[in-house]
Amino acid sequence: MKKHELLVPAGNMECLYQAVHNGCDAVYLACKSFGARKFAANFTNEEVVEAISFCHLYGVKVFVTMNTLVKNSEVESFIEQVRFLHKNGVDALIVQDFGMICYLREKFPDLEIHASTQANISCREVCDLYYKLGVKRVVFAREMSIDEINKIDVPIEKEVFIHGALCISYSGCCLMSSMLGGRSGNRGECAGVCRMPFSLIKDGKIIEKNKYLLSTKELNTSSKFSELLNSNIYSFKIEGRMKSPLYVGFITRFYRRLIDGESINYDEEIKKLKTIFNREFTVGRLFHEKDNNFMNIKSPNHIGLEIGKVISIHKKYVKIKLNKDCFLHQYDAIRFTPCNIGFIVNYLYDYNNNLIRESSNTCFVDYKDGISVGDIVYKTQDYLLEEEYKSISLKKIPVSFNVYAKVGEKLKIDITDSKNTISCYGDVVERAKSAPIQTSSIREKLSKLGDSPFICLDCSFNIDDDIFIPIKAINNNRRELVSLLMNKRMEKSNSFVEKDVSFTKNNIIYNTTSLSCMIYTKEQLEACLENNVSRIYIHDSKLYEEYKNYKEVYSVSSLISTNSKSLISFYRDYHDGEYICNYLLNVTNIYTAYYLTKIGLNNICLSVELSLLEIQDFIKLYEEKFGTCNFEMLGYGRVHNMIIKGNVLNIDKDTYDYSLVDSRNRIFPVYYDGNFTHILNYIKRNDFLPNICTRLDFYNEEREEVEKIVKEIQLLK
Repeated sequence: MKKHELLVPAGNMECLYQAVHNGCDAVYLACKSFGARKFAANFTNEEVVEAISFCHLYGVKVFVTMNTLVKNSEVESFIEQVRFLHKNGVDALIVQDFGMICYLREKFPDLEIHASTQANISCREVCDLYYKLGVKRVVFAREMSIDEINKIDVPIEKEVFIHGALCISYSGCCLMSSMLGGRSGNRGECAGVCRMPFSLIKDGKIIEKNKYLLSTKELNTSSKFSELLNSNIYSFKIEGRMKSPLYVGFITRFYRRLIDGESINYDEEIKKLKTIFNREFTVGRLFHEKDNNFMNIKSPNHIGLEIGKVISIHKKYVKIKLNKDCFLHQYDAIRFTPCNIGFIVNYLYDYNNNLIRESSNTCFVDYKDGISVGDIVYKTQDYLLEEEYKSISLKKIPVSFNVYAKVGEKLKIDITDSKNTISCYGDVVERAKSAPIQTSSIREKLSKLGDSPFICLDCSFNIDDDIFIPIKAINNNRRELVSLLMNKRMEKSNSFVEKDVSFTKNNIIYNTTSLSCMIYTKEQLEACLENNVSRIYIHDSKLYEEYKNYKEVYSVSSLISTNSKSLISFYRDYHDGEYICNYLLNVTNIYTAYYLTKIGLNNICLSVELSLLEIQDFIKLYEEKFGTCNFEMLGYGRVHNMIIKGNVLNIDKDTYDYSLVDSRNRIFPVYYDGNFTHILNYIKRNDFLPNICTRLDFYNEEREEVEKIVKEIQLLK
């Protein structure tokens, strides 16, 4: 087994071909439904079958992403899609939804499951949970450092992103796109709100105006690759199912060569990479990148490679002085900043106004209104590089032949790759009457593998002297062997087993009249205590210590697990070890709720991405199938839109008078708790259902307002 796997994205068949022929060990792709990149081209069922056969032919594994949250109405079609993929030989599924992971492990015991980065795996305890569930691999949260990962001793395969776009929020905990426009990032519909401009305000004063304050740089760990090779990480994953075939081909070959230890001109490769796609680069949280070097607040888009500067403008032409070791070719794309004008260089001129194909010093391009002297020139598309990857060199699989030819016995020829040996037989070998066949002639015929995926490395012979074998027979045997070996390599290696899953009924006391509140201040806490709130969730650790002896008081364990035993986003009652599920655990189907009760949760807050009608149907369906459970819904307050590692906005700790303002003047409260930056929604949720525990999330409400809201809900109960 390879020590490390190179796992590459494929948004369509063309990207898949680039990934395979440039040296990946595995690809990940999505079907038309249940993939976290809904707006990529993705694959039809027929294309998936074709992709699996093609990849297996070349010894490449295929992982299919089914890493969205699944609603109750979708469970049946989700399982049907899984069944189809499993029957057709997919190597693994990458899954986010906790309920579906647990259900699939029981229903399809021979199907390999990987826990998606959307499942937000951030500590040893969560790894251990998934290992005990039978999950083969975990994809760590991008916020994990290599040191933290190396310390995790759970015997489960470890996968990390090493290159590509970074989410600013913890994956699985971003509700920004969903709350603003109904496009759920947890369901593959992310609108990329983090790439939009924001202003940062404190007490009404603008600190940063109209900058891309939530836009991260592009992850690029190539400069730290020796550390990755020496880590306990098995799979190196590249992001990019919405990227171009050129990007996929180049980045695959780049990291393949790094893994294999090839000697490369690193600086030149990075220049090429910058022309393909970059938002500036960061080594990410994987290598402890500091907050101030993690973001690119100037631009959320592809920047390109800086190649020169405008030194003068002459009527119809722009004179460009190119930087040292930089080239500009006809048909390259360039962009000028700060004017932000870009175009394809259809015509490139020298000093004498002659058309040229290439320049490495000073050159002229056609003038466009708005370009000024002093503008910086960036190359955003490299024509020659694109042409290079269009004429891709096809990957070839090394094979060897062995020829056994004895007079009076049938001709036997074997073909062998790294795993398989296949034989075929010909007619009985006869003594030559005139000119005997030469081994060189046999070798020549067997080596003619043409456009097959194979290349002949060696031929060995165990033959008598002076024998006759018809050339036609050798050619026929070669064609038969090639066909048989191709079919063998494309055979499904996994077995398909489907089991009926039995469930035990729960009988948890269900209190629909209870009320829970999240609070930030002492005034809010006292108002809740005086008004008989059932559970009070306290953010402030000092405040909790002061009131921890009250049975109603719960500490809010970190919404993101780093070194605690809490699972992702549970609330923990330190009196008796009770865990309560927060809405950021994304409970959208009854199976997730059921399996969470099996690991000790009796109070479960349903996802804020469910409508009131869906919540009502959820409770009814759960009771019919699984019995009773204490469910909770967020009835009032601001949803946590994002939870971000670190202090990326550079704001004061535990100060609640900061806000982000977007281009539509929507105001998002933000605060930093010493570990994480929290971004709350711009409007308060205000929903109510009579048959479920209501949760109220307070933020900066005064005591009187807290009392008023609590009493109003209690009257409705």
